[in-house]
Amino acid sequence: MILTQYYLSCLSHGSYLIADEGTRKAVVVDPRRDISDYLTDVQEHELDIVGVINTHVHADFVAGHLELAAATGAWIGYGPTAAERAEFEVRTLAQGDRIELGDEVTLEILETPGHTWESISVLVLEQGSPHAVLTGDSLFVGGVGRPDLVVSDG
Repeated sequence: MILTQYYLSCLSHGSYLIADEGTRKAVVVDPRRDISDYLTDVQEHELDIVGVINTHVHADFVAGHLELAAATGAWIGYGPTAAERAEFEVRTLAQGDRIELGDEVTLEILETPGHTWESISVLVLEQGSPHAVLTGDSLFVGGVGRPDLVVSDG
């Protein structure tokens, strides 16, 4: 398995490239606007980005999902609440959905509202065992994401 974090300290923003080394299929989670690092790494490792997942609608930085999908032909995935509001083609990712990248790597979607109502997390399984959870600003090392950004409709 390939699991690479890209961290942009000025925005405290982390994004991830996950790939199965057998099939060379990859997914990028929460891409930043400048997609050049992802494209360089997939070329270097001979990977194929098949999907781009946003764990929530990002109001704190400009996401690069549209640029990355245009450059690679990948689908864009959001949780159900965000997907129904999208103004572009989206793959809806709901609780328990699995994305098989190959025999080694599977991604499982967890609906985790809190930081925002539409938040999802991505459980990364390596050979069927949990390896990591990408929480998309819900949890941080030593802290949690800001739940006060959510505004109630009521």
